[in-house]
Formats: sequence, structure tokens, C-alpha cells
Amino acid sequence: MSSNIIDIENLHKTYANGFEALKGISLQIQEGAFFGLLGPNGAGKSTLINSMVRLVRPTSGHIRIAGFDIAQDSADALMNIGVVAQEILCDPFLTVYEMLAFQSGYYGLKNNDAWIEEIIDSLGLSEKMQTPCRLLSGGMKRRVMVAQALVHKPPVIVLDEPTAGVDVQLRNQLWQFIEKLHKKGHTIVLTTHYLEEAQNLCSEIAIINHGEIVTSGATDQLLNSVEQNTVRFRLVKGTVPETLRPRILHSEAQTFVMGFSDAKDLGTILAALQEEDCCIENLQTSRATLEDLFIKVTQSF
Repeated sequence: MSSNIIDIENLHKTYANGFEALKGISLQIQEGAFFGLLGPNGAGKSTLINSMVRLVRPTSGHIRIAGFDIAQDSADALMNIGVVAQEILCDPFLTVYEMLAFQSGYYGLKNNDAWIEEIIDSLGLSEKMQTPCRLLSGGMKRRVMVAQALVHKPPVIVLDEPTAGVDVQLRNQLWQFIEKLHKKGHTIVLTTHYLEEAQNLCSEIAIINHGEIVTSGATDQLLNSVEQNTVRFRLVKGTVPETLRPRILHSEAQTFVMGFSDAKDLGTILAALQEEDCCIENLQTSRATLEDLFIKVTQSF
């Protein structure tokens, strides 16, 4: 049986202005998991992640990384975790290789050249190895951020919105490398607003909202708990009838997602649209997705 490599117990964080960012978070992540930590903006994800690496000090509660208490044994705990932050923080005057060599020094690592070169090659940075950070594109700087988080071979890798604002090529290259590390036994914790990405990658998820975990568990089991199919369509002409508005799970511009139980129920929806002389296109039906679950548990607040 796998042990918990991350153990968070009754974590609270209240800032000086009285804002309660975390309201008793308890979370266990098993060694070797690919875990998704999801939630809307301002839900408390960043506060939780920053608490895991001592950038934020919780008001109360405990965090253990690989068995080490982050407050009492911070040096040992931090050797076991690497975080790819949302913000791009690079020394503008150091080359890519120099940054990774300095990062190794921060962790007291010697003779780390072989691993640094493997990271650089895996992330497509070989041609930029001797380039100062200030001359790199945004996508290349994002790759350097990933490399910095991995330089000490941490068993736990936290990816905080790692593919935000990057191109498809980098995204694919990054996931290939991360999946390779996962297969070698690394525990991956991912936060992302790309819910389809999380659904495809994460075997377990937790959704946080307003500083509380509103649901958690195996991804497939949670999706099965959303007892409905969905139909998605774009409304070209007309307006959604009042009788159908309670069925709307999500809408953006003129694209609507509605829930239905079976084929007969779907026919009822389409008939109601036809009666109102609505014109629709791009009709798609599917089983419940992580987006459906996310909306369901976060809209209840």
C-alpha cells in the first residue's frame, strides 16, 4: 500500500486584514500519485501551495512532506518538493546553465551536471543553455522555471498553472517529460484551469473553493457521481426558452451546456428549442466531464 507523501492536517490561514484564505484544509496525497488541485481564482490554491514551501506561514495546522514537518524540519521537507510557480522569476544576467548550477548550490548539491544536462535536453533548452535569461522568450523562461524546480530531483513536483500562456509544442513537450518523471515514481501535484487537461492526466483530484475542499477522490468515481449527460450547442438565432433555463449548466457567449438524463429527455430539449423557432449548430452530446463536476460543486457556494 502506498504511503502519504503529502499530509496536510486542519490547515488554517488568516491574513492580517482578517481574510480567511484557508478554513481547515485536510488533504492526503499518496506517493506516486498524479493529483489535481483545482478551484476558481481566489479559492485558496496559491495560499495552500505557498504554505507547503514556507512562503506563507499558516495560522494553525500541520503540513508534512515525505514525513517531515514543514515548520519543524523545513530543510528536509523542502529537499523533497519542487514547485513550478505561476510567476516567471529569472535572473536576467545569468545564462540558463548558470541559473541551474546556482540552484543546485542552494540545495548543497555537487557534481549535478549530468542531471542538469538531462533536464535541459528534455525541456528543449539545449540551444539556449548559454543564453542569458533576459534574452529568452516567455515560453523559454517558463521552461527554465520548470528546470529550476527539478534541479534537486524532488520526489514531489508541484506544477502551478505550468501551461498557462504557452504554445502547444511546449505544452506537449512538458507533459511528455512530466509523465516520464511520474513513471519513475515522482508524485505530481497539478493546478490548472485547463480542466480537460486535468481530467486526462490526474487519477485523483480535490476541488477547493472559498478556502475549503468541496470534493475530493478518484477522478473516475467523482465523474460517475455527476448523474447526467450533457448536450452542448451554439445558439445562432432565438433565445433559450424559460422552461429550459434551469437545465443550463454552463454558458459562454451563445454556447450553452445543458444536462439531460436519456434520449427521450434530450428530445424534449430539442423540441422546446424548435417550438421557439431557435436555430442551433455544433450540437454535441457527452458524458459528464470534469468541467461539469467543477461547476456543480463550485456554484453551490
